Amino acid sequence: MQRIKRTIAVFGVFGLLVGVSGVAFVPVASTRAAEDAGDIQDDIKKTEKQLEAAKKKEAILKQDLSQITGSLVVTKQVIAKTSSLLSDTETTIGKKEAEIEAVESEIRFQRHLLQELLRSLYENGNTPLAEIVFDHESMRLALAEGENILTVQEKISTIADELEVARETVSGEKSVLEEAKIEHERLLRLKSEQEKSLVAAKNETQSDLADQQKIIDRLHKELSELQGDLSKLTGKSYDAKDIRDAVEFASGKTGVPEGVLYGFLKMETNLGANTGQCTYDEVEKGALAQYKALLKKNKKWQASIDLLRKRKGIFSDIVKDLGYSKDKKVSCNPRSYIGQGGAMGIPQFMADVWVGYESEIRARTGHKTPDPWNLTDGVMAMALKLKKAGATSGSSSVIRSASIRYLGTFSPGYYNGIVYWSKNYKLLFK
Repeated sequence: MQRIKRTIAVFGVFGLLVGVSGVAFVPVASTRAAEDAGDIQDDIKKTEKQLEAAKKKEAILKQDLSQITGSLVVTKQVIAKTSSLLSDTETTIGKKEAEIEAVESEIRFQRHLLQELLRSLYENGNTPLAEIVFDHESMRLALAEGENILTVQEKISTIADELEVARETVSGEKSVLEEAKIEHERLLRLKSEQEKSLVAAKNETQSDLADQQKIIDRLHKELSELQGDLSKLTGKSYDAKDIRDAVEFASGKTGVPEGVLYGFLKMETNLGANTGQCTYDEVEKGALAQYKALLKKNKKWQASIDLLRKRKGIFSDIVKDLGYSKDKKVSCNPRSYIGQGGAMGIPQFMADVWVGYESEIRARTGHKTPDPWNLTDGVMAMALKLKKAGATSGSSSVIRSASIRYLGTFSPGYYNGIVYWSKNYKLLFK
C-alpha cells in the first residue's frame, strides 16, 4: 500500500514533463509505476505458486483424513463385534462350567451309590437284597424289572462311565471356548491399540488441516491485497483466475453455490468489469434535482434527500480510509425511474449497506479494512448477503427469492439472467 501511495504522489508532483526544447520526456512517475507494477506482479506470481502448493497439501491432508476416518470406523466395528463375541463366549463358558459341575455331581452320586451297594452287600451278607436297595431309587427300579444285583452293579458302573465321557466332552468344549476367549481378548487389545493410534492420527491430521486452511486463507488475503494494489496502480481489470479464486473462496466460507455467485456477479457488474461510471458528486447533483422538484409537491421526498446525503458522507469515509479519490466511480442514477445511484464496487452495495457487512467480511477474509472494489472482499460481501437471502442452493425458486431481496424488486430480465449464468457459468471463461 505504501508503494502505491508513493507512486501516486510522484504522479501528482511531476505530471507530464516537457523539456525546454518542447520535446516530451518520459514521466518519472510512469517509470516508477511500471517498476512498482512489475514488483507487484512478481509477488502475485510467487503468492499464486505458494497458494497452489498449499491447496495441493490441503488435498493430500483431506485424503489422509478420509482414509484414517474410514479405518477408524472399521476398527470400531471390529471392536464392537469382538466385544460381543467375547461376551457371548464368556457366557457360554459359564454355561459349560455349570454343565460340568452338574455332570461331576451326578458322577459322584452314581459312584457313591455303587460304593454303598457294595458296602451293604459286604456288611449284610444274609440281608435280603430288597432291604439293601430300598433307599436307592435306581437300584429299586432295576430290581423291580427282575434284574439281579450284578446287573444293577453293571448299570451303575455304565452310567458313571457315560457321565465321565460326557464330562470330558463338555470339558473339551470349554477348552475350545477358552482358547476362543483368549483369541478374542488378544484381538480386542490389538484393535483397541489401533483405535488409539487412529484417533491420535485423526486429531493430528485435523490439526494439520486446520493449520493448512489458515495458511490458504492467509495466502488468499495476501493475493487479494496484491491484486487490489495492482488494480489501483494500473487500473487492471480482474482476470478469469482472480474471479474463480474469489468465487471459490466466498462459496467455501458461506455455502452459497459457486454457480449462484457467478450468476449474480455477471448480472451486477459483468464479472467486475462495470462497477460504476459516475462520481458521487454527479449522483448527488442528479438525484437532488429530481428530489427537490418532487419535494415541492410532497414532503416525503425529504427522507430520500436525507438518505442521499447520509450515504455520501459514509462513502467519503470509505474511500478516504481505503486511499481512493473522492471521485471513485459508483453506479449512476437510474434513468427509467426516480432514484439514486451510488452503488459501490463488486457487490454494488450502497455505502450504508456496505458498512453493515464490514465486520462479517473482515472476519472471513482477514482484511483489516474491507474494500468493495477488491474482488475477494466484494464477492464475499455478495455471498454474505445472498446467504442471508437463503441462497444456499441453485434452484430457480431460491434464486428468484434471493434476486428480489438483493435487487429490492422483481425484475424478470435480472432473474432470468442469474438463472442462466448460474447454470452456464463455465461459458463465461471461454
